[in-house]
Amino acid sequence: MATNLMLGDVKEGMDIPVLEKFVKPVTVVLGAVASRDWRPQHHDYKFATGNNGLDDIIMNTPNLAAWFERYLTDWTGPKGRLGRIKFRMKDSVYPGDTMKFAGQVTKVARGAKSTGWVDVKIELTAGTKSCVSCEARIAIPETEAANPWTLKGDDWKP
Repeated sequence: MATNLMLGDVKEGMDIPVLEKFVKPVTVVLGAVASRDWRPQHHDYKFATGNNGLDDIIMNTPNLAAWFERYLTDWTGPKGRLGRIKFRMKDSVYPGDTMKFAGQVTKVARGAKSTGWVDVKIELTAGTKSCVSCEARIAIPETEAANPWTLKGDDWKP
């Protein structure tokens, strides 16, 4: 089990440890299936290459979002709670690529009930391609007793 990152452990400008993941065809297909995305460019090689002019099947948006969330919660531990995320897709992620997630903390702020907010910028690359840029805000505890997952109503304002 991952340890819990505390707000005091995080500083503006610090790097988040890199995550690398080799992409297999099943990584792409199961991500599309899990999000009920039946568009053929995510599972049908002939359609993707013949009809869409792609190099191979491509990873879909919900699958990419899940990988960004995994990257952040692997870093924060189980008490990390994603508040918001936005990303810009710039290039496709294909089977055979190695996704590399690298991030940096851009802002740290105190929040409600011993919970803090951490803003990050993340870049997903595959080889020399910049595939997706991302900005996210994640809640983490200030103390061991605090838990961002208990916040609701006026206390939860990502």
